[in-house]
Amino acid sequence: MIGSVFTELPSSRSPLRMLLLPPISRWLSAFPLQNSNHFRCLVHPSSPTLHPRNSRTHSGMELRAVVSALEKLAPPSLAESWDNVGLLVEPSPPLIVRSMLLTNDLTEAVLEEALAKKADFILSYHPPIFKALKRLRSTGGWKERVIVKALEGRVAVYSPHTACDCVSGGVNDWLAKAIGPASVSPLSHSLSAQFPGAWAHQLEFSVGSETDLGSILAELNSLQGAAVHYHTARSSSGEQTRVSVNCTAPALTQTMQLLSRESAIYRTLQVLQLSKPPIPDAGPGRMCTLNDPVTIATAVQRIKTHLRLSHVRLALGAHCTLDSLVKSMAVCAGSGSSVLNGVTADLYLTGEMSHHEVLDAVAVGTSVVLCDHSNSERGFLSELREALTGQLQGKVEVQLSETDRDPLEIV
Repeated sequence: MIGSVFTELPSSRSPLRMLLLPPISRWLSAFPLQNSNHFRCLVHPSSPTLHPRNSRTHSGMELRAVVSALEKLAPPSLAESWDNVGLLVEPSPPLIVRSMLLTNDLTEAVLEEALAKKADFILSYHPPIFKALKRLRSTGGWKERVIVKALEGRVAVYSPHTACDCVSGGVNDWLAKAIGPASVSPLSHSLSAQFPGAWAHQLEFSVGSETDLGSILAELNSLQGAAVHYHTARSSSGEQTRVSVNCTAPALTQTMQLLSRESAIYRTLQVLQLSKPPIPDAGPGRMCTLNDPVTIATAVQRIKTHLRLSHVRLALGAHCTLDSLVKSMAVCAGSGSSVLNGVTADLYLTGEMSHHEVLDAVAVGTSVVLCDHSNSERGFLSELREALTGQLQGKVEVQLSETDRDPLEIV
């Protein structure tokens, strides 16, 4: 059976080999799908079909209401600091959204499909505007042309990208389902958008009997963005009052200026920077501890089924064979090098890693499965479509792009 599933590429120098799939009927019968909803609408016809808007069926929603719904599903605050997420293209108001097209990448072909389908809104998982654009011309580069045509066609464009990677129930949780039931947790945790109680700093100092405590407290309480607490304590030097001030970042400078006028207080002052609390179920990447370990061969077969791919690339870890067991798997949709680096797991699953990063993983006994960048993300759009249909109360038609696909093919 194994011999019919795996075919090695001619070159033995690369740590990666191509894994070819047997006829679809054989692996579908061997691995029944637990949730076939993952694979609906992932067929790629050669050309889009015209779908005129039916305003009687879909009453539509104002653009800002649609954006608000998307931000509830994947809060932009979860996105990485380097990312460009949210509403990227906004036609002049008013704009009523009746039809939305979901795509992994907003290419010119996908935009033409959106215009043919009379879509008012494109959700592109990857942001079409990432590096700064210095000009927008219809004769410019392809990204310039996409933005110009979207504005001319009054089509809004939104990207959730890494917010969707990190959120609970997002892209990485979908990818984590690839090889079976498991205990799943983020590889690291996103931080809350707010400091505890909105306070960014805590200042503590002592006040002796020689200081006018009343006037100090009155001035502190008059500051906007500061909250004062105090208690009496005894020490070897006598009775003192211990004061604690919680303040916002803008109020810190004012508080410090006030306290610096009292040298006795300033000598005892301690300033603590508070941390934003981690969000338990949100963050980049996922660690999956399998309920029932599987062989690498079985894991690969299930990954291909989950992603609906005829092939993936496999690098076996040092001293591993196709019969070696996978008890843990670390996943990261897209380019997982920085997220997976140094993570201890039997198997890495991601879209792409560099040659040398694969070698590093293999050297420590970790096997690596690569499926190309967007192939590790695109299947999630089917689940997102279901979530959006409910979140938008059925007022907006939500469709999957028929022309969106990974730019790389095996030939």
